[in-house]
Amino acid sequence: MARGLFITGFTISEVLAIQQRAKELLLEGKTIMNWNDAETSAAKQFVMPVAEVLDECGHALRVLDPATYGRPRNVAVSQVSGYLPK
Repeated sequence: MARGLFITGFTISEVLAIQQRAKELLLEGKTIMNWNDAETSAAKQFVMPVAEVLDECGHALRVLDPATYGRPRNVAVSQVSGYLPK
């Protein structure tokens, strides 16, 4: 679930650019990169999984411009713990 990471301090155009780059990486299969040679090896993984980046971008766009991208999805949760007498 999106946490609103791309809302404060980001413009709509920046969020769209992040979203586009995440889509490109997903389509190219470049979410994890590995390099190997005879003596060394290295792996690079992006800071956030692509699916999470896309979810965050969608959430940010709905918050920043609800008229274009729709209203943010709100989820309510309730929980009862312990005994409740009738």
